[in-house]
Amino acid sequence: MRIRADKIASVTRGLSLDSQLSLGSEILCREGSVVACRVLNDKSTYRQLEDIHGRMTSVKRGDVIVGVLGNRQALHGYEGHVPESLAVGDRLQLLNLGGVIGVCTSANPEVGPPFELELLGQVQSYPGFQSRRPVAAEISQPDAGLPELSNIPPIVLICGSCMNSGKTVAASAIVSELCRAGLLVAGAKLTGVSLLRDVLSMKDYGAANVMDFTDAGFPSTVPSNAVMAARRVVNGLSQFKPQVIVVEMGDGIFGTYGVQQILDDSSIAGCIKVLVYCANDPAGAFGGARQLQERHGLALDVVSGPVTDNQVGRRYIEEELGLPAINARMDAAALGGLALQALGYGPAGGGDATD
Repeated sequence: MRIRADKIASVTRGLSLDSQLSLGSEILCREGSVVACRVLNDKSTYRQLEDIHGRMTSVKRGDVIVGVLGNRQALHGYEGHVPESLAVGDRLQLLNLGGVIGVCTSANPEVGPPFELELLGQVQSYPGFQSRRPVAAEISQPDAGLPELSNIPPIVLICGSCMNSGKTVAASAIVSELCRAGLLVAGAKLTGVSLLRDVLSMKDYGAANVMDFTDAGFPSTVPSNAVMAARRVVNGLSQFKPQVIVVEMGDGIFGTYGVQQILDDSSIAGCIKVLVYCANDPAGAFGGARQLQERHGLALDVVSGPVTDNQVGRRYIEEELGLPAINARMDAAALGGLALQALGYGPAGGGDATD
């Protein structure tokens, strides 16, 4: 069966799919499998799909979209999973803006019910030169075992209490200030559900190269694959020889996307030179600081996020937690300056970012 896709989601970007596609009737029912679906309803909220260039496109009833089977567990979005089996004509739901598709089991009222989808078929690819034998398209990569890290530059890692806690704003601000100081910076997002938007923000602020876990073959991360994804991404970016990698950890340190497993990975943790924690309120700041120190043995360098939006939160962090509190939106230069100093550049380290 041949179809013309109206929209191809960003989660498939590594496959360079054409809008004219061949579909098979046998569904490869596993995470990473590329499928085509027809949209069955209209929505007034959360009604966009990010394309392979990172542009948000409006979705409407009747659109044929191409996405990837995957899982999501978002506090402020949808929860969903890949079912055990699928057949053409089955109902599925669009779980995120990046094109992850599955069976939705829970929805946050703020985003409303998800788009309902009719499964049209398995997208097929022809991997061999002039090949006429199709295979089921998927974004997954061959499992060659857990890679060893090699020649990894210092890492500035930003984590937070939960999604929407200011991590991307802090990461982008730090990228901007490090680049302004003359450093060659790479940007990464290691956990979450597939969406180009966050790493593109880092690129907009000056990161020379950016990658996320989807570039490592995963539509979303879970505790069982997070370390694999993280090591693939960090190794991939290190090939460009950046002086520093700014890493955002999607979701929160108490979530289910594998943040804790990555923080417990000694190979990655040993490369962290600056640790930034974002929180929405004092309770989140207190609990996060304690969790990072007592559970993971990591010392925070600075707290950012909405908790630092005014002096009330900043005073609590500075006086009760004994930590610097810097708002990324209002004082990006100070946040970047702290990172530079911790990396060994600036007055305390005496280094020159252009060395």
